[in-house]
Amino acid sequence: MNEQEKLLNARDRFIDSMAKNMSLYGITHSVGRLYGLLYFNEKPMTLDEMKDELGMSKTSMSTAVRQLQELNMVEKVWKKGERKDLYQAADDWYDSFTALFTTSWRTGISLNMSTINRSLKELHNLRDNPETPDEVRASVKLDIEKYQYALDYYDWLNRFVDSLESKEIFNYIPKKE
Repeated sequence: MNEQEKLLNARDRFIDSMAKNMSLYGITHSVGRLYGLLYFNEKPMTLDEMKDELGMSKTSMSTAVRQLQELNMVEKVWKKGERKDLYQAADDWYDSFTALFTTSWRTGISLNMSTINRSLKELHNLRDNPETPDEVRASVKLDIEKYQYALDYYDWLNRFVDSLESKEIFNYIPKKE
């Protein structure tokens, strides 16, 4: 294996690892690989170049690029004389991955809080119903406490996500410059 192949092998290993990590946050492996490709590419790329490099359809590539743009991980760039759209990986990983994490967390928080609130409404009705047996009422009381604990956690998680989005978190855990 020559030096160029070793370099490409090391990049590919990192790109694959990054793509697997991004899949934890709802990003498909192929979209993660696209981000890695753009990250290591020295110049902006067209959709056709990305399609050829990754073997995806142009439609899939366009959808993937749009998803990465929404997460502030890829940006469109302009180059004099170039008629096709060009894209490159965003320079600031802190912003990019904050957008990725917070989008996923907000979705989960919202879903879970909605479910908890719906369940709490049902539990309060059970608790307040005079026909509910005492043993069920005791379980309802315990469940309400558990749901309240979960709501307190999701409130904390929401505030944590707020601190990421506002960049206040960097006052406590500074970026390395």
